[in-house]
Amino acid sequence: MFGKRSNDPQAPKRIAQPQAQPAPAMRPTESGKAASATPASAPPKPEPEAQPQRRHSEECYDVKTTVFNALIDTIDLTQLAKLDAAAAREEIRDIVSEIIQIKNVVMSIAEQEELLEDICNDVLGYGPLEPLLARDDIADIMVNGANTTYIEVNGKVQRTGVRFADNTQLMNICQRIVSQVGRRVDESSPICDARLPDGSRVNVIAPPLAIDGPALTIRKFKKDRLKLEQLVKFGSITPNAKTILEIIGRVRCNVLISGGTGSGKTTLLNCLTGSIDNDERIITCEDSAELQLQQPHVVRLETRPPNLEGEGEIKMRDLIKNCLRMRPERIIVGEVRGPEAFDLLQAMNTGHDGSMGTLHANSPREAIGRLESMIMMGGYTLPIRTIREMIVGSIDVIVQASRLRDGSRKITHITEVIGMEEDVVTLQNIVVFEILGEDANGKIVGRHRSTGISRPKFWDRAEYYNEEDRLAAALAGSEVVDANGNVLGEANG
Repeated sequence: MFGKRSNDPQAPKRIAQPQAQPAPAMRPTESGKAASATPASAPPKPEPEAQPQRRHSEECYDVKTTVFNALIDTIDLTQLAKLDAAAAREEIRDIVSEIIQIKNVVMSIAEQEELLEDICNDVLGYGPLEPLLARDDIADIMVNGANTTYIEVNGKVQRTGVRFADNTQLMNICQRIVSQVGRRVDESSPICDARLPDGSRVNVIAPPLAIDGPALTIRKFKKDRLKLEQLVKFGSITPNAKTILEIIGRVRCNVLISGGTGSGKTTLLNCLTGSIDNDERIITCEDSAELQLQQPHVVRLETRPPNLEGEGEIKMRDLIKNCLRMRPERIIVGEVRGPEAFDLLQAMNTGHDGSMGTLHANSPREAIGRLESMIMMGGYTLPIRTIREMIVGSIDVIVQASRLRDGSRKITHITEVIGMEEDVVTLQNIVVFEILGEDANGKIVGRHRSTGISRPKFWDRAEYYNEEDRLAAALAGSEVVDANGNVLGEANG
């Protein structure tokens, strides 16, 4: 059996026989890095400063390719698949160590350990991406072909030294990722949205659409699910504003989270769902399942792309329509992008209070316009006033998330949808974020403040759930008073 040492002549061979031409031997240099083996008496040839690094890199990849090919020729992949991850990794390390000895590859312990880890990642994981996926401080991984990889750390994008052997290896890893969720990416279907097992969002666009090789983008999720308390620590919101959001979620307001790309909409939606009671039945609808709800009674639904024949596609509208027949108490939509906005508003307006969703917009006012546009995309020939009345009757609160120019993410508005004045939807800001300047390090300095609204529209809901005292205290604590004792505020948005 694979994975066990045996003297049985019928047992499958694990190690390939040494080839007539062994891999180039490597020896450690003074700096501890590998260099090509040369006679001790031969003086090294002078080279430009940038050249040794390139030769070293290329030689390492040559050795890794040779060892990797010998490993693939040796092991039985079907038997390997029967082992758990830890046992399979240990078995591969044993075989690779023997291959290194047989092929007379000379390298330091550190280099050998690095080679072992790389090959284990190639066989069992996502290759060069594994070290980046293991880091919890990275928010985004952007691979632009085999030789270029960027990451986002603390809101800033930086280039890394991570590279792939070639575009074929990168494409194989992309296919491995998307196949785990029953999707595919190839020339006939070069665009694909998928997710990693931890919920991280993945987008792949492959040649011929991506000219310089496959482009892979991963929006990483933190291993530990964030809560509103942690957003306070990060400075995204104040404790009083956090309390207001908790109450909004608790009293079953219909919430729309608005924000630009990378502003933290999904993270904020995850945090808001923490206020939902454990005895409520929640149904989530997403393009790629990302939400990490902690309640016990959650049904997760995910869209499906068409098959090779172009059939079998399940769109977001289909999921929302179907979940209405599943006795939901709350409907959570990961992101509203098109005509499904109409179905979500209908669900919110027919007794499913406390439903939530996200959309792309740069302000609460713009979010209203985006909703109108998405409803019209569905081909509905409704008067614009009717659409706006539907929005007013469905949405209670819009929470605006923004990514500021210093890379920080803030909740900039908590805004109520009040009603209509003639044909205009009326908004009322409850809490806003004011930018006051920036410090010596270029970080934006600002404050969250109440706009002076002491009894918001959802006050009656707060009374029904016995949350009016907490709401009043949070609103009062968010007020900012000027030098004359006047509360700084603005009523309508």
